[in-house]
Amino acid sequence: MRHPNNPTTTPATTSRRTLLALLGASAAGAVLLRPAHASAASAAVSCVGLDDPAKKEIAMKLVSSAENSSLDWKAQYKYIEDIGDGRGYTAGIIGFCSGTGDMLDLVQLYTDRKPGNVLAKYLPALRRVDGTDSHSGLDPNFPADWRKAAQDTAFQQAQNDERDRVYFNPAVQQGKTDGLGTLGQFAYYDAIVMHGDGDDSTSFRNIRKRALGNAKPPAQGGNEVTYLNAFLDARVWAMKQEEAHSDTTRVDTEQRVFVRNGNLCLNTPLDWKVYGDSYHIG
Repeated sequence: MRHPNNPTTTPATTSRRTLLALLGASAAGAVLLRPAHASAASAAVSCVGLDDPAKKEIAMKLVSSAENSSLDWKAQYKYIEDIGDGRGYTAGIIGFCSGTGDMLDLVQLYTDRKPGNVLAKYLPALRRVDGTDSHSGLDPNFPADWRKAAQDTAFQQAQNDERDRVYFNPAVQQGKTDGLGTLGQFAYYDAIVMHGDGDDSTSFRNIRKRALGNAKPPAQGGNEVTYLNAFLDARVWAMKQEEAHSDTTRVDTEQRVFVRNGNLCLNTPLDWKVYGDSYHIG
């Protein structure tokens, strides 16, 4: 479940999709961090991308530690609750929201692939509540039906595919375009998960724009660590603009730890904390 005492964990997912619902999955960015002495090219060559299967698994666990207070991200297919952030129901592995459009897109994809599924009957209601926090037409059975659908591998695959289409793939693509490697790409991915990629001042694209005003990414001849720190500074600013995101430990005691350790390829073992809880990937 989402961290009960830290709305940041859940809204993270909510925010990102909030903007995505309105503007679609815009290409997000990814930032790879590399030691100050390394050249821009060398980091990109020496680090595999976040889309490497082993690195992607690490990324899913890192996000889940912040979103769900657990490394078991696959246990979150069945997750659903209204966290009171004004976005209706939040659910699934990446926090799809009934009020922001990405839950509607997910259920539509699932229904396109498997007509007559247990969630298909909620499509009209999901269209009506889009953009609101209303449960109209969803209560009282939608949460139970969501958990039932989550037992279906077809629904699990639909969640995976929408996560990749809307969040993961755009982040990795933008990160590579910026000349970044694994850790930087993850920094971009985590940002778009929380903030979305819309026109709002706290969206991913505007966090990146804010960072670009203070440092150049490797693709523009900049130092990767310098740029990454500028990006994380901009990310912290964005998080503090909304009370639900104001706990910045997922940056302070997670991503900045990896930067300080020079672990720019996101190599294991990894040790970090989120909201005071300790995590380890061996």
